[in-house]
Amino acid sequence: MRVGTPGFVPSRLTQARAARRIPSKSALARLLSINPSTVSRWEDGSSAPDGDALYELSLHLNVRQEFFLRPSIESARSGFFRSLSNTLVRDRDYQLAQMRWLQEISAVLEHYVDLPALDIPDVLGNTNYRQLRDEDIESIALDLRAQWQLGEGPCSNVIEVMEQIGIVMGAIEIGTSKLDGLCSWSPIDDRPHVLLANDKMSFFRRQMDAAHELAHAVLHRSVTADELKKDLRFIESQAFRLASAFLMPSTSYPLEVRSPSLATMVALKERWRVSVKAQIKRLSDLEIIPPDHATNLYKLYSAKGWARGEPLDDQWSPDQPHMLSDALNLMVENDVRNKEDLLSVEFTISAGDIENLCGLPPGWFMREKAEVVMLKPASSRPSNAPEIRSTVLQFPTNK
Repeated sequence: MRVGTPGFVPSRLTQARAARRIPSKSALARLLSINPSTVSRWEDGSSAPDGDALYELSLHLNVRQEFFLRPSIESARSGFFRSLSNTLVRDRDYQLAQMRWLQEISAVLEHYVDLPALDIPDVLGNTNYRQLRDEDIESIALDLRAQWQLGEGPCSNVIEVMEQIGIVMGAIEIGTSKLDGLCSWSPIDDRPHVLLANDKMSFFRRQMDAAHELAHAVLHRSVTADELKKDLRFIESQAFRLASAFLMPSTSYPLEVRSPSLATMVALKERWRVSVKAQIKRLSDLEIIPPDHATNLYKLYSAKGWARGEPLDDQWSPDQPHMLSDALNLMVENDVRNKEDLLSVEFTISAGDIENLCGLPPGWFMREKAEVVMLKPASSRPSNAPEIRSTVLQFPTNK
C-alpha cells in the first residue's frame, strides 16, 4: 500500500524535474537533502511524499503543491523532434515538459475564451504518409494555400496564419541551437500545439521552422512513436518539402528567379521571407538547378560566411505568437478572471512560466490592471463637441 499524500501523480514529478533541467533523481535528492532512493520511489509510484516533503518539492521546483495532484497530459506520441541523438535527451525532455505546460495553459484558457476554430483539412484521406510522392506534397501545399485564402504570393507571417487556423503557439529559449521546434497534438482539446525555439533565431529561420511544424501538423498527426523513430529521416524530409512548397509555391516563386545566383536569392529573400539557403534547396528540389550547381552555390555560401548569418538577418526581428497573451489580456481586462485567481486556482505552474510560454512581458502578473478613463455621457458634452465613435475589438478568428 502506497503511503504519503493521497492522489500524488508520479509523472508530474518527472515532468517538473525535466522542466527545471534537473538532470537526475539523485540531483533532485541532493537539492532536498534526502536519499536518492526516496525520489526514485516517488517517481515510480511505489510511495508518495508526505505533506512536508510535498511542500519542499513545490518550493524547489517552483510549482504549486496542487501541481502534483492534477493528472498529467499523456499522448501516444510526444512530438516531432528533428534529432533523436542521445546527447540531446535533457534538452528534449525540457522542451517536451514545456510543451505539456503550454497545452495545459491553453486548456484553461479555452474554458473562458473561444480560440480560433481549428481549420486543418484532411489531406491524406485514406492514404498513409509513406505513400506520398513529391508531386503530392507540392499539390498539398497549393491546396492549403487555397483553403486558407493565401493566394500564391509570399507568406509574410507564418505564425499569424497558424494561429488564425487554430494552432496554439509558444516560443521559448531552449538553451541549445540543436533543437528548433516541436509539434504535438494535445489530447485535451484535440488541436496541434507548436513550441518554437528562440535560440539564435532570425526572422527568416523562424518562418521556415514554423512552416516545418505546420507541415508535421498537417501530414503526420497519426504517426506513432515507433514510426517516428523508424522513419525519422523520411518524415523530416517530407515536412521540409511541404514547408518549402508552402513558402515558395511551385507555380509562382520560380517565375521570379531570373538567374539562380546568390545575388538573386538575396534580392528575393526580402520579398519571399525565406533564407538564401532554403531557396537553394527549393530550386534544387524543383530541378531548376542541377545538383552540381546547387553544390557550387552551397560552397560559395559557406565561403562568404553566411552559415553564421545571412544578409538581412539582423534587420528583421522574429515574429512572436500572440494568441495566448491576447486571450489572457482579454480575460483580465473584461473581469472574467483576475490575475490572482488565475495563479491561485486555475494554474499550478509559476507566473514566470506562464509569462514565458504565452509571450507575456516579465512581471505581467504583478502589474495592476490599468485604470479605465470613462467618457462623459453624450448629454454632458458641449453641443459643439465632435461625435465620439468607438470600435469593438474582437479576439482574432479564422479567416
